[in-house]
Amino acid sequence: MRSLKAIILTLIVIMICFACKKDEQSERFKLLTSHVWVSDSLLVDGEDASGPGGTLEKFEGDAEFKVDGTGYFGQYEGTWYFSNSETDITITSNSLAFPLTSRIVELTQSDFKITTSFPAWIPGVNLAIRITFKAK
Repeated sequence: MRSLKAIILTLIVIMICFACKKDEQSERFKLLTSHVWVSDSLLVDGEDASGPGGTLEKFEGDAEFKVDGTGYFGQYEGTWYFSNSETDITITSNSLAFPLTSRIVELTQSDFKITTSFPAWIPGVNLAIRITFKAK
């Protein structure tokens, strides 16, 4: 009887330890969500696209990727998530025609760089996009 109580008590302690354990966040998740990022360069096919009338003008400014998966990205608000073993990031917004999935080229304490291909206005032509951010 005494050993049964000890076993039950041990099981309860183990269950409490596992139930109280916080979800582990990856290093990439921590790096991305620990800063407000400010756009450094917004390039389309190697050319600056951040100015008035530029393809990426609405992405210029601050970006914040919040822990709960929401955020803002220049003038856009929406959600974000990692995909492809955290090598890609997908941004969705009601203001974008479809989710924007980008390859993460670099993510450090000070720099965040992404690239993607985006359909142009001409059928069959894609724009090569590169956006770089600096930690604010």
